[in-house]
Amino acid sequence: MMNETEMAGVVRRAIDGYFRDLDGEKACGVYDMVIGSVEKPLLESVLHKVRGNQSHAAAMLGINRNTLRKKITDLDIRVTRRRKLM
Repeated sequence: MMNETEMAGVVRRAIDGYFRDLDGEKACGVYDMVIGSVEKPLLESVLHKVRGNQSHAAAMLGINRNTLRKKITDLDIRVTRRRKLM
């Protein structure tokens, strides 16, 4: 299982690779690029894990449910509630 330190390492290596690929070109908007690349798949993965339950997803993410709903709308994330099979 990947821990927080390992996940940070993955992000760091990706960003370092991005800077290497710039090959001397000036970087700009890096923060927005990284957040934009990470936020949508993060929210989609968490929502999938909790079967679309937005209250549970917000709690798992440590954000307010209304904030999550705004992000879902802004990022055009499709949410489907799935029932647990017994």
